[in-house]
Amino acid sequence: MTDTIQSYYDTIVSKRSFQHRVQQQRSARGWSQDELARRAGLSRTAISAIETGRVVPSTAAALSLAEAFDCRVEDLFLLAGRSRRDAPRWAWAPAAAPARFWRAAVGPDSIFYPVERTSIGLLPADGIADGEKLALHPNADPQGTLVLAGCDPAVGLIAAELARVSSVRLLPLIRPSRQSLDLLRQNLVHVAGIHLQDPGSPRGNRQAVRQLLGRGYKLLHLTRWQEGLALAPGLGIKSIPKAVSANLRWVGRVEGSGARRCLDWILEGRSPLPAGYHHVAPDHSAVVETIRTGWAQAGICVRLSALEAGLDFLVAREEDYDLCYREEMEDDPRIQALLEAVRSHSFRRTLAELPGYQSARTGELISVSG
Repeated sequence: MTDTIQSYYDTIVSKRSFQHRVQQQRSARGWSQDELARRAGLSRTAISAIETGRVVPSTAAALSLAEAFDCRVEDLFLLAGRSRRDAPRWAWAPAAAPARFWRAAVGPDSIFYPVERTSIGLLPADGIADGEKLALHPNADPQGTLVLAGCDPAVGLIAAELARVSSVRLLPLIRPSRQSLDLLRQNLVHVAGIHLQDPGSPRGNRQAVRQLLGRGYKLLHLTRWQEGLALAPGLGIKSIPKAVSANLRWVGRVEGSGARRCLDWILEGRSPLPAGYHHVAPDHSAVVETIRTGWAQAGICVRLSALEAGLDFLVAREEDYDLCYREEMEDDPRIQALLEAVRSHSFRRTLAELPGYQSARTGELISVSG
C-alpha cells in the first residue's frame, strides 16, 4: 500500500503551493461531480481527483473547467506565494501556544489539528506551531493520514488493522455522531462514525445522513452493537424500568450523540430528570470512568465499555454503527485501505469476539441517495 499511495501522489507538482476552488464553485451551483464532468468534458474520476487534491489538472482540463464555470482559470487555480496565505489552516484554533499538531491532507487542503486525547491514547505529533513559526517533523505524512471522527471505543482495532495491511496512519478523534457528520460536511475529516437511527428503523443511519448531509455519501457498516445502561456493581437492579424509578445518580451524554438519543428514549416522560442528567460525558469511556470512580451510578454506553470496566450492564437496544464518507473519496488510497482493513478476515474475527459487537454485515457498503 505504501507504493500505491506514493504513485497516487507522484502526479502532483508542487502540491503544497497549489490551491483550487473547484469544489466550492461546483457546490455553489448545486452541481454533482457527474454534472460538472459532463459540462467540462471530463470524467467523474478526474473531477474527484482534482477536487480531493490527488492530481494537478492539465492546462486543457483547467481551461475546460473554467469554461464550464464561465470564469477565469485564475479564479479556479492559483499558486500560493510565501506569504500569510501559507499560514496553517487549523481545523479549530489551538488552546494555547506553542501547540503540538497533527497534519492531514483533506481534499485540496493540508489541515492542522491541535493534539488532543484520542480513542487510542497519545499519538506522536507532526510538529509544533508557535505563532507563525512552524517546526515540522520530517516523518509526518499528511497524504497517508486518515482522519476519523467518532465514538467507537474499539476503533483501535481499525488502527491496528490499517497498520497491518497498509502504511495509512489513523487519526481517531473522539466526537459524537452529529458533530462527526458536521466535520465531514465541512471537509475537516475523511470519515464520520455514527449511530443515529431511530429504534426499529429499517433505514438505519442512512436516513440521518440523508437528512443532515444530503446526497453523495456512502456508509461502510462496521458493526451492530448493544447499547444500554451501565450500572455500578452491587445495586441489584435487574431491569431498566427499575433503574429509571430508583433514586440513582446518573451521568448524562453530550447533545448530538447517539447515546444521548438512547438516554432520552429511556427517560421519556420521566419528571423530574434524574440527578446528574446535565453532567455530560463525551464518550463511552468517560461514562464508565464516572461510574467506576463513584461520581455516578448509572449512564448510557455500549456493552463493551461497561464490561471492561467491571460494571453491570442492561441492554436497551441494538444499533448499527457505520462509517460515513464522501462518494468522491472512494478512489482515495486511504479509503481503499480502510475498506481492505474492515473487510479482512482477521478484523471481522477480532470484532466478533468483542462483547455486544456483531460482524455479520461488517464491510457492507450502503449508498446514501437523495
